[in-house]
Amino acid sequence: MKQKLVTALLIMVCFVLQCTVFKALALASISPNLLLIVTSSLGFMRGEREGLVIGFFCGLLLDIFFGSLLGFYALLYMFLGYGSGLFHMVFYDEDIKLPMVWIGLSELVYGLSIYFFMFLMRSKFEFGYYFIHIIVPELIYTVALTILLYQPIQKFNGLLDRLGGETVRDYYTSSGTAGQTDNKIEEP
Repeated sequence: MKQKLVTALLIMVCFVLQCTVFKALALASISPNLLLIVTSSLGFMRGEREGLVIGFFCGLLLDIFFGSLLGFYALLYMFLGYGSGLFHMVFYDEDIKLPMVWIGLSELVYGLSIYFFMFLMRSKFEFGYYFIHIIVPELIYTVALTILLYQPIQKFNGLLDRLGGETVRDYYTSSGTAGQTDNKIEEP
């Protein structure tokens, strides 16, 4: 229970920071996507299920406060969190390259999805302009911020582990499916 409350607090803090501080620090009206960093990072560190749930709540906050269609951002962030969680088994604490690449790809998928569903479906065909002026700068800004925030998110993940709760990796290694040893009967 503590683990869920602390995660909810992190999501709320990141949402408030994204909507206030980082909007004030926007470069050319582009601000980093802090909720995407949290969703992808925690999904990558904690697994598919937690990435999916964290993504859902991050997206739901955006839907409630800024969305014109309830559930769009929740579904999008849910898919991105789940996709990040698929790489959980190759997660190494000291390696930041794979999470940065994945967060960059998540940001690209996010931007392209926003363009497709919010603009292209309304017959707005300025893809080149949108890609160069919105998607690429936001991708660069988000990946640059990932470099600064990945270590604190890792420490937060360690805090979640100490608060309890079994991670996906713990489940697979303790359930007997992975890391199972052969139980051979030894002859005397």
